[in-house]
Amino acid sequence: MTHTSTRTAARRTGDRPVRLAPSDILGLGLLGIRTRKVRAALSALGISIGIATLIVVTGIPASSQKALMRELSALGTNMLQAVPARQDPPVLLPPESVDMARRIGPVTSASAVANTHTEVLRNDRQGDADYTGLTVLASRPDLLGAINAEVGSGRFLSADTQRFPTAVLGSVAAARLGIPKVVPGRSAPQIYIDHRWFTVIGVLHKTPLSPDIDRSVLVGWDAARALLRFDGHPTVIYLKAKESRIEAVRDVLPATLNPELPGVVQVSRPSDALAAKRATESTFSALFLGLAGVALLVGGIGVANTMVISVLERRREIGLRRALGANRGQIRAQFLTESVVLSGLGGLTGIALGALATLAYATHQHWPPVVPLTSVTAGLAGAILIGMLAGVYPSVRAARLTPTEALATA
Repeated sequence: MTHTSTRTAARRTGDRPVRLAPSDILGLGLLGIRTRKVRAALSALGISIGIATLIVVTGIPASSQKALMRELSALGTNMLQAVPARQDPPVLLPPESVDMARRIGPVTSASAVANTHTEVLRNDRQGDADYTGLTVLASRPDLLGAINAEVGSGRFLSADTQRFPTAVLGSVAAARLGIPKVVPGRSAPQIYIDHRWFTVIGVLHKTPLSPDIDRSVLVGWDAARALLRFDGHPTVIYLKAKESRIEAVRDVLPATLNPELPGVVQVSRPSDALAAKRATESTFSALFLGLAGVALLVGGIGVANTMVISVLERRREIGLRRALGANRGQIRAQFLTESVVLSGLGGLTGIALGALATLAYATHQHWPPVVPLTSVTAGLAGAILIGMLAGVYPSVRAARLTPTEALATA
């Protein structure tokens, strides 16, 4: 057979380089990690510290910020009050003004109280001088949610009880009337309002957002109309709205409550806590991210150093693989995969360590733990990117070694 026919037969039989499947490349990449576990662990530790730092320095401030947001929200950042202007003759809000306020799109809840202009006494044998400063207010059953108030003992007015002579005391009114709490199973205390006995069914906790409620005796809206000659006109309207739209609600509220005379409706301005909350939401510490970036850079340098040393130590392996038919692309893929896997494992470990540290610290501070998903995603992606960059030079250097050069210097 001639030389030409031999080359033709070789081409027919497909004398081509062997292609490695992705699983084979991954197995070769893991080979160096498995055979040098301690060095691999120390190299991945640098990446782990960087990623853990990233998670911690973003998770702890995020947890602190969420706790602060809750505290600021509890200060009434989404609450408004509307009252009629004080003038003579007095201005009255329409009886349906609460329902009108609820129709405003961003409003989430609305309620009202009304001054019944009656007196309250502990019993029918005492004078009113002992209880000056206490106000009897007609209240709607949904008042508590609108003012962030809570019942200390007993229960609040409901659709079933507001028609009957029942009352709920604010914290100051309860102390002044000598009824600090309502004890279940015992006879309910009674108070004397406008020459009628009312049964006390509940006592409220202190309401810092609505101090007037603390000095008030609350009776049912329907009971006030039937028993106390209440005319049905609210004197204070409380509402909650979406924080982002609170200023817009404030602008349209007067015309909504009293379309004929919007100028006689006074609306409180949004709480100063809202401005503080928005300022807190807009701040972000670039220093923390800088520290995380430095830690990642140090980890990346450690991985690159490990991979360069690995190439120098594994020249015999590289030479044998080249002699057995491995091409330069396969050698590059092997060492680049090893670098990426090493960094990826370090990134996953760092994410777990950072999340655990954030959870532990937030729990210790009684904060809601928050691990930002963006930080987790950025951390893992950053680790993989660092692994690719750190492995480029060592993989190229390994691929450039010829079989004779690699075996001769081994």
